[in-house]
Amino acid sequence: MGKWVFSTFFFSFLILVITTDAEAIEYQLPDTEGQTQSLDQYKGKWLVVNYWATWCGTCMDELPELIDFHENNRLDAVVVGINFESIENKSLKEFVANMSIPYPVLITEPVRKTPIGPVPALPTTYIIDPQGKVVAGEVGIVTRENLENYIAQKKG
Repeated sequence: MGKWVFSTFFFSFLILVITTDAEAIEYQLPDTEGQTQSLDQYKGKWLVVNYWATWCGTCMDELPELIDFHENNRLDAVVVGINFESIENKSLKEFVANMSIPYPVLITEPVRKTPIGPVPALPTTYIIDPQGKVVAGEVGIVTRENLENYIAQKKG
């Protein structure tokens, strides 16, 4: 019962923003190696974009779930972490290595609204469908199970 209530609660609030005109293809940021990456390269897969920071305790609680989702859904989904703080690149690279984050990590300065949507608090996660449209967003922790269930529901 508790799991069902949580899932219902999660899905009722998962749709923080549905932006039918927003597309991931025009969003480019540097990665930890300084190379510019475009979210367009993930078209054709479900994309989970997670805004986070190294100082964010809730983000650290969520991290194992995102890693688990990424590693178990590589065929049709990818997680991209967007570090949302002012941090030296060397420190961020060390953090990513120490935490064994297997998915791409991009870097941006904190701003109120991104090309994907607003980031009112951390963590904030957006789901982008394989066509490049933002279909959902969540402020707070997401889990592997929630992400998989939401994507399965959208696939029909």
